[in-house]
Amino acid sequence: MQSNISAGSKKTLWIGRIVSGLLILFLLFDGAMKLVKPAIVVEGTVRLGYPEYTIVPIGIMLLISTIFYAIPRTSVLGAILLTGYLGGAVATHIRVGGTEFEKLFPIIMGVFVWGGLYLRDASLRRLIPLRRGEDRS
Repeated sequence: MQSNISAGSKKTLWIGRIVSGLLILFLLFDGAMKLVKPAIVVEGTVRLGYPEYTIVPIGIMLLISTIFYAIPRTSVLGAILLTGYLGGAVATHIRVGGTEFEKLFPIIMGVFVWGGLYLRDASLRRLIPLRRGEDRS
């Protein structure tokens, strides 16, 4: 028996759009802040062990990945790129001895990346169907 998520209801689609939309807004803001480079961003990046000259290229890559994620035709590619970006964030916080929240936050964001996409993309739900109980087919 398949779950209701795989049925592709309008409610599922809208929840996916809302989750993805909020995530996209957050990531676009984060990427834009890396381009603007306010003092707090520079200080935080240097504290994590990255030289200041890497901030703008990191911001550009985040913006490109987020734009790919926002466009339906390239959303899976965007999700893959964002997964790599967020994995790098986790690795960075582990390397510098960050707090548990700092290590967990990018993982949670990754769950939202794929969860939002899963809810709004029927082809992804067909590719990776979630099932309740034992599959008897």
